[in-house]
Amino acid sequence: MTASLPQQGQPWDAVRAQMTGMATGDVKWRDGKAAVYVFNAGEDIERVQKEAYAMFASENGLGPAAFPSLARMEREVLGFGLGLLHGPEGAAGAMTSGGTDSILMAVKAARDFARKERGLTGQLNIVLPRSAHPAFDKACAVMEIEVRRTPLKAFLADPEAIEAAVDEATMMIVGSAPCFPYGLIDPIEALGDLAGRRGLWLHVDACVGGYIAPFVRMNGGDVPPFDFAVPGVSSMSADLHKYGYCAKGASTVFFRSEALRAHMVFTVSDWPAGKMVTPTLAGTRPGGAIAAAWAVMTFLGVEGYRARHGQVTRAREQIEAGVRERGFTVIGAPQLGIVAFSHPDVDGLAILGKLYQRGWVTSAITEPRGLHLMLSPVHLTVADQYLADLDWATEAARGETGAGATVGYGR
Repeated sequence: MTASLPQQGQPWDAVRAQMTGMATGDVKWRDGKAAVYVFNAGEDIERVQKEAYAMFASENGLGPAAFPSLARMEREVLGFGLGLLHGPEGAAGAMTSGGTDSILMAVKAARDFARKERGLTGQLNIVLPRSAHPAFDKACAVMEIEVRRTPLKAFLADPEAIEAAVDEATMMIVGSAPCFPYGLIDPIEALGDLAGRRGLWLHVDACVGGYIAPFVRMNGGDVPPFDFAVPGVSSMSADLHKYGYCAKGASTVFFRSEALRAHMVFTVSDWPAGKMVTPTLAGTRPGGAIAAAWAVMTFLGVEGYRARHGQVTRAREQIEAGVRERGFTVIGAPQLGIVAFSHPDVDGLAILGKLYQRGWVTSAITEPRGLHLMLSPVHLTVADQYLADLDWATEAARGETGAGATVGYGR
């Protein structure tokens, strides 16, 4: 596909008007119509994101010596995260561009650790539950690592099934906190026990939950141990641009020790321009994403996050009760911001397609076929509207199937 660059540049007002026109068909996420892709914590947070990002939009996180401000902000963001996730003394990490980047770097670190410290050779494998994110498959495809997925038990990772799939070439096992499809926290303590007994690297994918679960617990939620408080956890991924409400793309990857983190770093010395060291997959890293993350976290503080996440909890509880009253079955016992549910008589994907006609952009599950919401604070204000449209969509979808109606999602 090719296009001709305009011969003459256009005034910014004209360019901006064109961009505004292009966006007329986009989901109205500021109105609460999206429950995937965007995390809407309010206009004040959006303003902080944009202004902070713009202040450092040209700066480059690749050069900490040139931009010590970014280096300081990244260190502090990482410190905030490790403080929330019970990082022990000596824990370390890095900011990345997103969950896939964080997961890929954790897999890379675990692979290099397995080879250099455990002496493993040949084909390596990771063992993970069926509900774990496909970013692990992507990382393993890049590094030619075998993926072994295990069956779920009550929609959660089954430690016994995972242990049965482990062998001498296993370099990592995985649990989610929570998994994306169902929003449920895997039994991380049991997986930590397994990791300790078998000498395995346990990665906890908290891309969705890392920056909401600690505050839900502070608000009185019964959140089970899922982070570095579990001794067997070696690494974690947690997305800032999800429930940290930071600008895209910003994530964090953490390691129990600097010795483990060192296996993530990429270094090349034999090059005409001298030594090149990159802690993550990217070389250039947008300064704006680092600055916006620091600004949002500093702006909100603990009490700000508790308040926003309290709104998420109330929205989830209201929608959860509403869908149950309408005959839907909620998958498991959600504790954070995701709720997934199915109907015994109406195809969930057909309902999804009908909701799209009312302007809702959400996602779906296919095992079982149902609906999936990843909620933001704004959804507390539109929960009644969603349930009313769900009533209409459910009746409109009776007798239909939703082939081709799924909405894709990524990380």
